[in-house]
Amino acid sequence: MEEKIVRIVDMPAGVRGLTLLDEDGNYNIYINAKLDMAARLKAYNHELEHVRRGDWQSSLPVSLIEQHVRAAVGR
Repeated sequence: MEEKIVRIVDMPAGVRGLTLLDEDGNYNIYINAKLDMAARLKAYNHELEHVRRGDWQSSLPVSLIEQHVRAAVGR
């Protein structure tokens, strides 16, 4: 289905956001509630770039994926 569901939730310090693909094919984007609005938007854009790039199908190491996404979104 590939819908994007965004949730603002408390997460540990240092975790800005994460995205999980559920069994229905929807992207569940979790953003840390402790972030200010500007940081939430940056975290959302970062996670959205993972979705755009199809990183769930990638065989690259996570560290390399993160490096590419940071370069793409400027963070």
